[in-house]
Amino acid sequence: MRLRFHCQNRIGILRDIVAPFADYGLNVARGEVGGEHGNAIYLHVPNLLNAQLATLKPELEAVPGVFGVRRVNLMPSERRHLELDALLSSLSEPVMSIDMEGHVVAANRAAGQLLGVRIDEVPGLSLDRYLPEVDLPGLIRRNNARVNGLRIKLRDTTFLADIAPLHREHQDDVASLAGAVVTLHRADRIGERIYHVQRQELRGFEAIFQASPRLAALIREARRMAPLDAPLLIQGETGTGKELLARACHLASDRGQAPFMALNCAGLPESMAETELFGYAPGAFEGARPEGKLGLLELTAGGTIFLDEVGEMSPRLQVKLLRFLQDGGFRRVGSDEETWLDVRVICATQQDLPRLCAEGHFRQDLYHRLNVLSLTVPPLRECRDGMEALAAHFIDRAARQIGCRLPSLAPAALARLVAYHWPGNVRQLENVLFQAVSLCEGETIEASHLRLPDVGNVPGLVGIDLEGSLADILGEVERRVLAALYPQHPSSRQLGKRLGVSHTTIANKLKRHGLGGEES
Repeated sequence: MRLRFHCQNRIGILRDIVAPFADYGLNVARGEVGGEHGNAIYLHVPNLLNAQLATLKPELEAVPGVFGVRRVNLMPSERRHLELDALLSSLSEPVMSIDMEGHVVAANRAAGQLLGVRIDEVPGLSLDRYLPEVDLPGLIRRNNARVNGLRIKLRDTTFLADIAPLHREHQDDVASLAGAVVTLHRADRIGERIYHVQRQELRGFEAIFQASPRLAALIREARRMAPLDAPLLIQGETGTGKELLARACHLASDRGQAPFMALNCAGLPESMAETELFGYAPGAFEGARPEGKLGLLELTAGGTIFLDEVGEMSPRLQVKLLRFLQDGGFRRVGSDEETWLDVRVICATQQDLPRLCAEGHFRQDLYHRLNVLSLTVPPLRECRDGMEALAAHFIDRAARQIGCRLPSLAPAALARLVAYHWPGNVRQLENVLFQAVSLCEGETIEASHLRLPDVGNVPGLVGIDLEGSLADILGEVERRVLAALYPQHPSSRQLGKRLGVSHTTIANKLKRHGLGGEES
């Protein structure tokens, strides 16, 4: 059991606090001093039982200078260790700390995978067996300063290594080298890293392309809601950019400099989703870490948690989330200690939550808690008026990433993009155009370069707006027919012959619907 003593900072108070435990034959395994002015003492008493604590508590609180005693889940050093472990685990690049003999002291999961060992087998490994041609300790001694971009080969893969020396201070304030932190970047992915850095130059709402008037209207709504601290529910189909919108709202709020954490509730077993979100106490279950684990909520303290596919959340988690939304408190798995946090909750779903509530699959009270503020992201098929500009944007991005000349988009290719139903929305469009740029060997992306599967394309009136007049509805049908046939008959004369009308009529209709066409 771990205890926190709120106490006065005086000489001998630790001895007075520990003495009652010795009288009961209880071993104090570890102690730490915390608090801003040293006014908190933490003790780890492994064999202390709840009944014993109830008996001891009055005696402990009677110690002069002790103002209160309560249970805690973690010692301060354990919390720091868990936070550091969570940070390192989130990094995709291998990161290692080495000593001046070239042995690995600590490493993240990516480094363990690279070295081909379990993470608990990494400490003590000698890098000589992996890097026989590179004397890292010697390099650190010679430079005694940060080294960036050192090219090394490890397990048949070329990396660029960033090496940051670590120093320890002696009593005479003379610093000596203690080792270094080594971060490895795959050389063949440097271009990709530069691309992602370039993408991050545009942050927040500026990173969301707003060619369509409907998207522009959505962003205006989101800008007004972003500074508010109430829960926000974002609805929209897959691939519409719900997480991107959530991040933009976070950055535009007063929490913008605090953490933003995301959890996808779909596909996670209930137990895993619960421990990921709320964490667990030391020894909470078989196979758990002895020091426990911090959940995403605690790692997000002061910031924003984004729960994607919240409609997939289990009934048990719905209850815990509802309780957190009501009073900001929760319990880690396997703990009876209350934790209180200030975190804004943004949720997203592609499901019909009111229908799920009516069917008993989603809590009505939770839905109303989440739906204080709401945004609906329109599907791509309802933003076709911005398709040309959006396509040009993605083509430019793909060309920069691939490192090739910027190709243009043929009218027939654009017509095919406009006619497609886009079940994967903006994400699918970006992937299709990236592939098209990689397939294009000339200066123009043709319709043949667009790999568009027909999965999800259903016949009938799906996607056609039936709210207008008959002329409006027939006009939309006409536009779709022309857009679908134009790639196979890319001129007004050919298309007129195919449909049995004059090429002048087809040319006028193509112009009216903004599909373009070659006059021949």
